[in-house]
Amino acid sequence: MLTRFQAIGMRTRVKICGITRLEDALAAAHLGADAIGLVFYARSPRAVDVERAREIVQGLPPFVTAVGLFVDAPRAGIEAVLARVPLGLLQFHGDECPADCGSYGLPYIKAVRMRPGLDLPGFTAAYPDAAGFLLDAYVAGVPGGTGQSFDWGRIPADFDRPLILAGGLDADNVNAAIRQVQPYGVDVSGGVEAAKGVKDHQRLQAFFRGVKHG
Repeated sequence: MLTRFQAIGMRTRVKICGITRLEDALAAAHLGADAIGLVFYARSPRAVDVERAREIVQGLPPFVTAVGLFVDAPRAGIEAVLARVPLGLLQFHGDECPADCGSYGLPYIKAVRMRPGLDLPGFTAAYPDAAGFLLDAYVAGVPGGTGQSFDWGRIPADFDRPLILAGGLDADNVNAAIRQVQPYGVDVSGGVEAAKGVKDHQRLQAFFRGVKHG
């Protein structure tokens, strides 16, 4: 297995999260996004309802994965979303246990808030069936979307699970992030926005330029 799933010439995947408008999803897809993220967490300023999410997913071109983000959501709530929205991947940002994460018949990624003292290999070992792990900044009481970064040097050099880097990324630092961390993918939301939930298409373009040059 390749360290951090990297090899010479391997392309860094890109997920644009916090999509609330179809036009932003299409702009991201046009620029080369591998995935778009839909937030099903009512307390988030980027939350979408089921009907809006369904409209966005149905409008996506082929080969762009629709990811549904949940935070300690009740099972009935997740199943209600899945009954209406054809998601391809689930993303869990709360304290969900491995058995729950893997029980919906879809691949999933588990978010890891990089709090001080976290044993990253130990934490991720508890989720052996996870498709990957999204590493984000830790802010007490906030499950994600803070716009803050963390010390990338805290990621073990021999971490060998698919790693999606998040937290404070934008066009100015994504190049350096890719060079240092060599992640499987990067995830951005606030760093490409004009306002919360509204993507700035020029910032999207600049972000993708940074990724390609990383």
